[in-house]
Amino acid sequence: MAVYDMVFSPTGGTERVSDLFVKAFGKESTRIDLSRYDRDFSQWSFCEEDICMVAVPSYGGRVPAVALSRLGQMKGKGARAILLVVYGNRAYEDTFAELQDTLEEAGFLCIAGVAAVAEHSIMRQFAVGRPDDQDARELAVYASNICSKIEGAVPPARVQLPGNRPYRQYGGVPIKPRAGKACIQCGLCARKCPVGAIPALDPSKTDSKSCISCMRCIAVCPQKARSVSKSLLAASVMKLKKACGGRKNNELFL
Repeated sequence: MAVYDMVFSPTGGTERVSDLFVKAFGKESTRIDLSRYDRDFSQWSFCEEDICMVAVPSYGGRVPAVALSRLGQMKGKGARAILLVVYGNRAYEDTFAELQDTLEEAGFLCIAGVAAVAEHSIMRQFAVGRPDDQDARELAVYASNICSKIEGAVPPARVQLPGNRPYRQYGGVPIKPRAGKACIQCGLCARKCPVGAIPALDPSKTDSKSCISCMRCIAVCPQKARSVSKSLLAASVMKLKKACGGRKNNELFL
């Protein structure tokens, strides 16, 4: 049996959740970084004994399309999948349904799901500091429960996860990062962009049509030269203030 943790985490929140869960799971794993623009994911092929932990963020209640595309290239061959959906304290809506459908079409058996909260990737004042110590304790309990299911006398069955079909409409967000005068054109943002939306020869530019507003370029810029429109950000904060207010709970689906 081999264990894999597949993670799409442009700004690190989903990765922190995944790391906490994998640590509590207690088995050595191989990381597959789904954010790599330069990788051929069709090379990955698994077997029924393998365990694949698949961690993705929820963007507007959906899975980022690029993450779905890369997962869809893999050959599950009956490998057991644990779905980790991470959201910024608003809602995850149809993210589980879309992720489960994609994984099952690729040949995985989805046996469990975890919904977890992390700091919002754009509006950082929502779920600030999460995952925190309480989240870590809850994720550890979830990992233990899922291990018990896997190691039980009865082979783990397909899990029923929440979500609607057809999935909710999502057209992206209008907030696109841009480079300011502090940009020294080091090219790190271009190398790290999950969708190749920043040209390597002119990293001060951004292809707004390709950009998925994941905010990785802002997170990795050593000069803090990339940012988003303050007026658009403020308007979005006001729009989501009520929906993102209060502490949302993590959830386990077995």
